[in-house]
Amino acid sequence: MNKVYVIGMGPGAYEQMTVKAARILEQCDVIVGYTVYVDLLKEHFPEKKYLTTGMRREVDRCRLAFEEAKKGELTAMVCSGDAGIYGMAGLMYEVGEDYPDVEIEVVPGVTAAMGGSAVLGAAVGHDVSLISLSDLLTPWELIEERLKCAAKGDFVICLYNPSSKKRSTYLKKACEQILEYKSEETVCGIVKNIAREGEQMQILTLKELAHTQVDMFSTVFIGNRQTKVIRGKMITPRGYSI
Repeated sequence: MNKVYVIGMGPGAYEQMTVKAARILEQCDVIVGYTVYVDLLKEHFPEKKYLTTGMRREVDRCRLAFEEAKKGELTAMVCSGDAGIYGMAGLMYEVGEDYPDVEIEVVPGVTAAMGGSAVLGAAVGHDVSLISLSDLLTPWELIEERLKCAAKGDFVICLYNPSSKKRSTYLKKACEQILEYKSEETVCGIVKNIAREGEQMQILTLKELAHTQVDMFSTVFIGNRQTKVIRGKMITPRGYSI
């Protein structure tokens, strides 16, 4: 049977890709993905055939991958981070209904919540809620409700897609919802360009975060009541007795 892999390539650096993902990419004939992500791979897999599409052409991208696999080409659909967390795995299975003769295998990767947490120290040390602030596919009213529920439950909250040119106020709006249940002094962190050139981190309070500008290459972490700063790092204790 012809086959397509859906591969989480991690946050950016080749060294943070899983061994399994790297081995499969070495074996593949064709690599399909969003232009920005594919560019990160070309240095390490230069001999491959690459097919790309821009933003908002995700369904077209999936069909490209399946059409290559139908030809007998061992094909990889790559996603940043993990293929299942805001990635293409689910959509590949949906589109794959039209390609019953093509086998699908999902290969997990390091998502931004894990990669960014490590840069900050141990930001995600306890229960965590991952929420995207992009309202392209999810109504903002539903995003607000999820933010409130996560804040009320005192989850560590990791925000994906926190801002863009068209959504420059969304992080502030999100913080306003969270501030209904969390203290202004809650420890927060921002990591930009995780495992890529220009990686930066910042630790600040929730009150400060509400007035901070970020971009789409940033991941935002909002701590719980126990989150604290140790050695200049953001740490959420698991709760062990010391």
